[in-house]
Amino acid sequence: MSSIKPKTALISLSDKSNLEVLVSFLISQNVKILSTGGTYKAIQKITEKVIEVADFTGFEEMMDGRVKTLHPKIHAGILARRDLDMEVLLERGYEPIDLVIVNLYPFQETISSECTFEEAIENIDIGGPTMIRAAAKNFKDVAVVSDPEDYDQLIEEWVNEDGISLKTRKIFAQKVFKTMANYNDAIARYMMDENPSEMPDYKFDSSTKLRYGENPHQSASLLTFSNLKQKNIANAEIIQGKELSYNNIVDADAAWECVKEFDNPACVIVKHANPCGVAESTGVFESYDLAFRTDPTSAFGGIIAFNKKLDTKTAIEINKRQFVELIIATDFEESALKELSSKKNIRVLKADIDIDNHYPGVIKKVSGGILIQDDDHKKISVNDLKCVTKREPSMDEINDLLFAWKVAKFVKSNAIVYVKNQQTIGIGAGQMSRVISAEIANLKAKEEGLDVINASMASDAFFPFRDGIDKAALSGISSIIQPGGSIKDEEVIEAADEHNIAMMFTGIRHFRH
Repeated sequence: MSSIKPKTALISLSDKSNLEVLVSFLISQNVKILSTGGTYKAIQKITEKVIEVADFTGFEEMMDGRVKTLHPKIHAGILARRDLDMEVLLERGYEPIDLVIVNLYPFQETISSECTFEEAIENIDIGGPTMIRAAAKNFKDVAVVSDPEDYDQLIEEWVNEDGISLKTRKIFAQKVFKTMANYNDAIARYMMDENPSEMPDYKFDSSTKLRYGENPHQSASLLTFSNLKQKNIANAEIIQGKELSYNNIVDADAAWECVKEFDNPACVIVKHANPCGVAESTGVFESYDLAFRTDPTSAFGGIIAFNKKLDTKTAIEINKRQFVELIIATDFEESALKELSSKKNIRVLKADIDIDNHYPGVIKKVSGGILIQDDDHKKISVNDLKCVTKREPSMDEINDLLFAWKVAKFVKSNAIVYVKNQQTIGIGAGQMSRVISAEIANLKAKEEGLDVINASMASDAFFPFRDGIDKAALSGISSIIQPGGSIKDEEVIEAADEHNIAMMFTGIRHFRH
């Protein structure tokens, strides 16, 4: 018989929500109830028909409750196979326990607030995991419930089907093992602070099936990391719009990671995972206006990210100027949301600007394995720059160089970024030749009537030859920021000096294949 009607239940709960409904039902079914500690006292307020575990086992809890359910009478009752072990169980004078309702000490909640290391350790549950793991192992004969959200399902099926089916018991057991995996992972990560692992152990809370992947013939899902405290791209608040696509998510992430680099109001417009317009200004509208003017053609159908609250004026202008797939910001004025709602297909997301990086590293699948590397979080300041040319850049040039360097970090290599007055005026991305990337950046600027004369240029990697500098000079570039490190550095510096270009070396590169 696949269904069971439990006769003895063991209840031990940290989360006591819906306890009265549960207990009242079990009493109505003549189920013998065993319980411990605070749960026992809570059940006593509902019914007198409850037995304390210490009375059941004849063993008083000890060590401030560390040892109370770790007893053979408890675990033999849970683990006994009803078709194999009943004789030995009865020989010992034990009885079967066929319903285990247990949830765990709130370790994750404890460490999410201010607590001492000792407090965290005391909130590592031992008895609870042991009981639910045992019950889950023996799901053939035992039902185990580890989540108060499942009480309704338990009761409904018991009433309607005259018991709990094997299928449901198996589902409950699966949930236990998943709960335990997440619980143990949280503890391991907490302990890891002292001994960091080189290889992150990625854990996920949920999986969302997407309509398709990069192309319609590819299937795709979004897996969201567990234990996130901030709203990131994967778990952003979706305020309105169509279902997110694979490409939407990729582009939104590129835009969001880039815009977070800036402190003042900034806007990043992304198309096909590359920034096509970036600006930082005195306000949100001003930054959008400048970012859009970089490349209005590419901005069509793009992703727009803001590092501040989106105001109504900017929302109105976006609706007037362009078709947009997705807008993401830290917050939105109510009237801005009303304006955006006039175009219901626009996806509107809200995320936190704070970094939430429980799972560091960049992963790429290759045939037969994966590559994993550190995140590229390296930042530079004025003090990190080394002037290698005869002419030193002005303060305005330095500010533009640092701005261009931030953007170049998020442009696919070979990356060339032209900047003037904290606005991108041309971006060349993803070319096999750095010179061609520079030509594209120049072409983009000219197409939009943007003045390149005395603009600043960033290159994500070094110049292998002087031709890139010569091309920049012909365009009107007055200052350059680049990593340096080429065997032709002297030749490159000489070219910059010939053109009176100020050039700064960073000593690091932001190569992004």
